[in-house]
Amino acid sequence: MNFKDLLLRAKDGDQQAKEEIFLMYRPLLFKESCVNGIFDEDLFQELSATLIHCIRMFKL
Repeated sequence: MNFKDLLLRAKDGDQQAKEEIFLMYRPLLFKESCVNGIFDEDLFQELSATLIHCIRMFKL
């Protein structure tokens, strides 16, 4: 399955598709959640929520 199909499934509410996308982006979320070499859990949560929000708002 390609990313576009996965994204459309996630947008339609498919929880498994959302989890797959989250797992794909998880390493990037961890990387971007480090401030001065220290992991910021609150920032990770915010970035994760933003990712899910963007999936819901996705338009072709």
